[in-house]
Amino acid sequence: MSEALQELSSYIGETAGGLVASADIAYGELTLKTDGARVIALLTFLRDDVQCGFVNLVDICGVDWPARAERFDVVYHLLSPRQNLRIRVKVATGEDQPVPSACAVYPGADWFEREAYDMYGILFTGHPDLRRILTDYGFEGHPLRKDFPTTGFVEVRYDDEVKRVVYEPVELKQEFRNFDFLSPWEGTDYVLPGDEKAKTN
Repeated sequence: MSEALQELSSYIGETAGGLVASADIAYGELTLKTDGARVIALLTFLRDDVQCGFVNLVDICGVDWPARAERFDVVYHLLSPRQNLRIRVKVATGEDQPVPSACAVYPGADWFEREAYDMYGILFTGHPDLRRILTDYGFEGHPLRKDFPTTGFVEVRYDDEVKRVVYEPVELKQEFRNFDFLSPWEGTDYVLPGDEKAKTN
């Protein structure tokens, strides 16, 4: 497998090297890094080239790196049934820096890009209908960002008096607890009753 990926990486470097910033093989997959200006050309090449044939878009997802200037990675996972190979394409982008939509190359990118927008706030230019897909229309923020609070901003419940769903500020009934997941007989600094029987002399 790694030999086939190495050959594919060399081929892409020779024929479309201008579209790729870097290429690495890790976790049994070839990862190509590019930028927003060249991603559509690269995806089109990977789909249409006879040696590549990556006609299946498996997934588009986001990765959040809050400390980085270009905070997000947009990651495309592609499959070539003829080659029986997978490839990963990464594009780094900022909060207010949109990425061109891949819908013209892969029509199935529509929902994946909507999900990345909904969960991370990643913007896609040229998308036919970029709106939330998993959260409610009035939802504030993007829940998979690493700076999004674990409790969210509001909680939702059905109010029997007004006969509709209402949004209210989050109210925690108890404080968060940290669990050490140790059994009562582990990790203690004191001797538990009965421990002296377990010791052999």
